[in-house]
This record gives sequence, structure tokens and C-alpha cells, in this order.
Amino acid sequence: MTISTVMKNLSMATIGATFIALSTLGVSKAEAAVIVLDFEGVGDIKPVGNFYDTAPQDFDITFSSNALGLVDSDAGGRGNFGGEPSPDTILYFLDGSGVTLKAGNGFNTGLSFFYSAVNKPGFVNIYSGLNANGNLLASINLPLTTFNGAPDPTGEFSPFVPIGISFSGIAKSVDFGGTMNEIAFDNITLGSVIPGGSKSVPEPGSILGVLAVGVFSANTLLKRKQQQKVTAKI
Repeated sequence: MTISTVMKNLSMATIGATFIALSTLGVSKAEAAVIVLDFEGVGDIKPVGNFYDTAPQDFDITFSSNALGLVDSDAGGRGNFGGEPSPDTILYFLDGSGVTLKAGNGFNTGLSFFYSAVNKPGFVNIYSGLNANGNLLASINLPLTTFNGAPDPTGEFSPFVPIGISFSGIAKSVDFGGTMNEIAFDNITLGSVIPGGSKSVPEPGSILGVLAVGVFSANTLLKRKQQQKVTAKI
């Protein structure tokens, strides 16, 4: 099972990248906003790149060159996923061991997101410097998640699980890691321990209660379409 066919709409879906201004006198720019990146509009197997560094979503946030958007197959894309918190696009990668988010303005308080990883676990590291350097502010290990679950049993990478972590200091970059074509992320939320689209989120230490143990699958996020292409050639 791969991320290409992973998740569908959650009941608390957040549509569009959301920018919530919380400005007060004397508060720095990094402390003044919560930003939700839902990847809607990026496209199917298209680079995220500077999508969030361009008007009207100019948050001074960019992604490494291997970061890709993936659209749910139910919406005409090539994603083997479902139950995504906001329809119908998620973040994944097809090369390397992860993707890097760079936040030029920085952010504090916390980081949260939804993810699906049915075959291989993942990890997230938060750094004080750009390009995953500087001090390591926080780290999250991402266990396996269940698959073929509600609300979209047609997507094997489903459902997406919310998780968040708090940290001290100002973060300038985040590594979202795991095995290529085997892990997906959505509604990445900077500045909050609760991701956009969720009322609450389990602590990293207690999340095992809602995750899978010993789940095995032969599919990846993109495998179904790859198989269809091979069959067509034959």
C-alpha cells in the first residue's frame, strides 16, 4: 500500500490554507499567527515548492524539491488514500528519506498535522535553523497507522491520524521523514499543537492506542496506477 491512494474527507475538514491572525502589540511575527497548510491547489504529483511563498498564500514558507502534492483518486488524482482532513490533496515524496519545510519567518508554540503510514513508520524533526540545521527543538516518532478505514474504505492509506507537539524557541525548519511513497501528511499546522481540522489531538506518548500494530500491505500511495500502466503496456 502506498500513499498515492491514501485519505478522504474528515468531518472537520479545513478547506484552503488557513491564516489566522492573532496579532497583538509587542508580539513577534513568529508568535502572531497560526498557519494551516492543506495543499489544496498544488496539483497531482506536482512540486509544492514555493506554493506557500506566493500570493495569495505568501507565508514565506517553502518546501524541498522532492515535496509533492497528491490528489485523492476519488477526486480524479492518483492517490491511494482517503479520510484526509481537507479534500482532496496531501503531501508526500517519491525520493529521499523525507521532505523539508522552511519557514523564513519562523514559528513557535507547537507543530501539528495529520498523517498516514500503513507500512513503514515515520518521524518529524523540528529545527531552529533553516535547512534542518541549528538546534533540534523537538522530535516525533510516527508509528504505523490503520488502513482501509472510515470514512473512505476505498483508499488504503486511510484514515489520517492527528498528532502534535509543543516546543520552546523559534523554529525555522521541519523535516517530515519516512519511506518514500509510504507516508503522507496533511493540514500541517504551524503555531499550534492541534492541527487544523481537528478539535483535539492525542499526545505523542498515547497515540499508540489509535494506531495499528503489525499492519502489512503490498500497496503504496502510487502503486495502483503504476500497475495499471504496466498492464496496459503488455
